[in-house]
Amino acid sequence: MSELTHGTPRPEGEAALTQHLSEMLRWHFEPATGSPFWLSRVGDLDFDPLTDIKELADLRRFPDVSDELRTVPVEELFPKGAASSAFDVFESGGTVGAPKRIVDSTARTRNVDWVSEVLAQHGFPSSGHWLHVGPTGPHVVGRTVRHLAQSRGGVCFTLDFDPRWVKRLIGSGRTELAAEYREYLLDQMELIARTQEVRVLFITPPVLEAVCARGALHERLASTVEGILWAGTSMSPESLRQVEEFFFPRAKVAAIYGNTIMGIAPQRPREEGDEHPCVFRPYFPQSVVEVLDPETGEEVEYGQRGQVLMHQMSHDMFLPNVLERDTAIRVRPAAGDTVDGLADIAPLRAKDAPAVVEGVY
Repeated sequence: MSELTHGTPRPEGEAALTQHLSEMLRWHFEPATGSPFWLSRVGDLDFDPLTDIKELADLRRFPDVSDELRTVPVEELFPKGAASSAFDVFESGGTVGAPKRIVDSTARTRNVDWVSEVLAQHGFPSSGHWLHVGPTGPHVVGRTVRHLAQSRGGVCFTLDFDPRWVKRLIGSGRTELAAEYREYLLDQMELIARTQEVRVLFITPPVLEAVCARGALHERLASTVEGILWAGTSMSPESLRQVEEFFFPRAKVAAIYGNTIMGIAPQRPREEGDEHPCVFRPYFPQSVVEVLDPETGEEVEYGQRGQVLMHQMSHDMFLPNVLERDTAIRVRPAAGDTVDGLADIAPLRAKDAPAVVEGVY
């Protein structure tokens, strides 16, 4: 397995993390290469990023600036050492407020290429067409799935899918309109499935559940699909078992966890003795994830649930110490890995946590 694997490092992974951290700090805080966003904030820090930040724990000295991504002019995010024309702009889903924006040139592509390697370990087909039933622009997942399909020998069919609209409908109590929108998505899927042989399906659990309940559409997809990649919302172990064993028994099924800021953490192949059906692996050391006790801020023990703390460190963006609205169970590294896995992702259930509307994504 490549050095870029996942999660919080064991001691043998600390050297790779230390080297990567040093490189990213030089890139983002040297005047010749750093972004205006960070260079303008150095004077407000009570430490020197180039001399005082040496290890993972030091990243918590940074403020969480992710809320500023809702309003900052995107040109301030471009590192001076990179050509601004090489960047795309993507937005978060806006689940708890106005969307956040990130810029990306090559960092996500490397992440996606690694995800393709993991899908091969799961036994996903190496060729054939994909159907992407999920957000496209301005969300990065649309480009991600298209790149996966093309890199694995297929073309990608996509649907118009606006998760923000569905969340607005559900959040305002207009659930009947949200259900009508879901049926509209299924209608669009049928138009593709009738005439095209779809071998890999990217989909969210609520829409997948609706597919299984629509006889003709399910029958057609079940006869061609050999891989299902699901993401966006949670799926219960029992629902997952039914998808794997009853509704799509000939397909390999895997999940991805991630978001606009963090990137993609694919499900690793299951191992004997796994307590959880899905264990996710962030793209280490570009994405480093810690699982913390919300009360103490300390890392939880293996098998315990905690809040996700994310550090994104690529040449495109540096976003340390971002406390996510998700919780996860910390899982011991798999055989041959050096860093932790994440399982049973769920929204934070705290009294002061912002309300979360999952919708269909």
